[in-house]
Amino acid sequence: MRESFGEALRRLRGSRSVRDVALLAACGKTHVSDLENGKRQPTQAIAAALDQALGARGELIALADVRPGSSPLDQADALQQGLHQALAAGPLTDASLDEWEYTVGRHGKATRYRPEGELLPELLADFTDLRLILTHRQAAPARKRLTIAVAQMSGLMALTLLKLGDGRARAWWRTGRAAAGAAEDRATLSWMYAQEAYQLYYGGDMEGAVELAARAQHLAGGLPCVGPALAAPLEARAMAVLRQRDGAAEALGRAEIALERLPEADRIGSAFGYNESQLRFHAGNALTHLGDVERASEQQERALELYPLRDHTDRALIALDQAIGSAIRGDAAGAAAQATTTIVGLPDEHRSALIIYRAREVAARVPEARTVPEVRVLREVLALPPGERDTSAHRAGHAGRR
Repeated sequence: MRESFGEALRRLRGSRSVRDVALLAACGKTHVSDLENGKRQPTQAIAAALDQALGARGELIALADVRPGSSPLDQADALQQGLHQALAAGPLTDASLDEWEYTVGRHGKATRYRPEGELLPELLADFTDLRLILTHRQAAPARKRLTIAVAQMSGLMALTLLKLGDGRARAWWRTGRAAAGAAEDRATLSWMYAQEAYQLYYGGDMEGAVELAARAQHLAGGLPCVGPALAAPLEARAMAVLRQRDGAAEALGRAEIALERLPEADRIGSAFGYNESQLRFHAGNALTHLGDVERASEQQERALELYPLRDHTDRALIALDQAIGSAIRGDAAGAAAQATTTIVGLPDEHRSALIIYRAREVAARVPEARTVPEVRVLREVLALPPGERDTSAHRAGHAGRR
C-alpha cells in the first residue's frame, strides 16, 4: 500500500523531535503532530516547507495532494504535480531554457492554424508552469530569458483572447510590455507594441494604432527584427481607413523594406514571424480600404498563392477583402455570394468572432436583402435582422496581425 503523507513525514523526521522539525519549517509543533497522525491534510505551502526542512527532495510535495481513499488516477495526478513543482524549484539549465523557448515558439506557430478555443487551454497550462518557475530564484541570464518568454506568452494570450472577442486581451498587452521592459529587450518590446497596435485597430482607434505602430518601429532602433515588419503594414492599414493615401503608401514602402531586412529564420508562419504572404494580404487590405481594388486584387491573389491551405483564418479574411472589392465595383450579388461561401466553407471551430465581424462589413456594404437574393442569404447566415445595417465590423477591423 502507498505510504501516506503522515507516514512519510514520520519516517523522514527520524530521530529529530517534532519541535525541532516544526522550528525548521516555521510551523506549530501540534501542526506537525496532527500531520503525522493523519488528523489534518497538508497544504502545498506547508508540504514544501517540511520537504525543504527534511531534505525530502520533493517527496512530501508529491504526497501533499493525495487524499485518503483517492483513486490511483488521482494519486498519479498528485504525484505528477508534486514532481513538477519539485523540479521547478531547482536551478534552470540551458537545456531547460531551450525547451521553454521551443515551447513558446511552438505556440506561436500554432496561432497560424489552430482554433483559438483549442489553443487557449494549452497556453494556460504552459503559462502556469512558467509562472511557477519564475517564482524561484534564478541566475540573471536565465531570468532574462524566462522574462522574455513571459512577454511572448503574454502576447500570445492577448492575441488569442482578441480573436475570441474577449476584452481581457488589453490587460495581457500591459503584462507583456512590462515583461519585455523588465528584460530590457528592445526587439521583444517592439514586437509587443506592434501586436498591441492591432488591438487598437481592432477597436476602431486608428490614430492610436498608428501611434503604437510608430512606437514599435522606433523601439527597434534599426534592428532587423519582426516588430517593424509587423508594425509598418498595420500603420498603412490604419492610415488607409483614415483615407491618408500618401501616408499609407509610405508605410507600405517601409513594410517592404522591413521584410527584406528580416532574417530568413523570422520569415515564418508564426505569431513571432512575418513573411511575404502576410505582407501581400495586409497590402491588399490597405488598398481595399483606399478603394484601389485592382491593385488590391493583385496583392490578394499573390497572398493566396503563398498561404498554406491550413491557414484558414487569413485565407478567409483575404476572401472577405475580395468580397468587399466586389462590392466597391458595384457587384453586390458577387460580394454577398463570396462572403457566404467563405463563411459556410470554414470549419466551425475557425468561424471566430473576427471572421464574423469582417463578413458583417461585407453585409454593410451591399444593398438591402429584398433587392438581391444573395444578400438575403448572407444576412441569414450571419443572423442579421432584415432591416439592420451592422456597423460593428468597421470598429472591429482585424485581430492580431490579421
